Amino acid sequence: MPLIKTVSPEEATGKTAEIFSTIKGVMGKVPNPMQLYAVSPAIFEGTFNVMGYFMNHPTLNMGFLTFVRMLVSVGTNCTYCIDMNKGRLIQSGIGIDVLNETIKDPRKAPLPEKEKALLLFVLKAVKNPHSVVGSDVDELRGLGWSERDIFDALVHGANMVAADILIDTFKVEQD
Repeated sequence: MPLIKTVSPEEATGKTAEIFSTIKGVMGKVPNPMQLYAVSPAIFEGTFNVMGYFMNHPTLNMGFLTFVRMLVSVGTNCTYCIDMNKGRLIQSGIGIDVLNETIKDPRKAPLPEKEKALLLFVLKAVKNPHSVVGSDVDELRGLGWSERDIFDALVHGANMVAADILIDTFKVEQD
């Protein structure tokens, strides 16, 4: 039982009910973290809009973004998010052994080198933002990443840290 009362799909109204309906149509259910976010309708709507932005990102694909979420969550030890994203990667055809190796060493992520470099940058930045130096960003530019891509990837990772904190603080249960 979460530490605060979340909003169930049955009790949602207005824009929250509309968003829940969309989520249920895509995912088949409204995951517990979404019910937590719905406690604050404005935050929930903004979060939903950001999720939509990333689902349709022009250059950062869902496989890459799922690795970001899973590995950031490893760093924060958010079991809910690790398991959820690991499950999505397994559904996409990536073997459990590969994922377990990637969790141990993110450099083993089965991604193209360009994406792996951006992934490792995000992990470095969320772990210790003070460790990032200009040459880190220059390297990504040299691989063809735009300023927007670099920024957006890190926003995605930083948002995951925030989500992990919220999910774990309020004891959101696996669903």
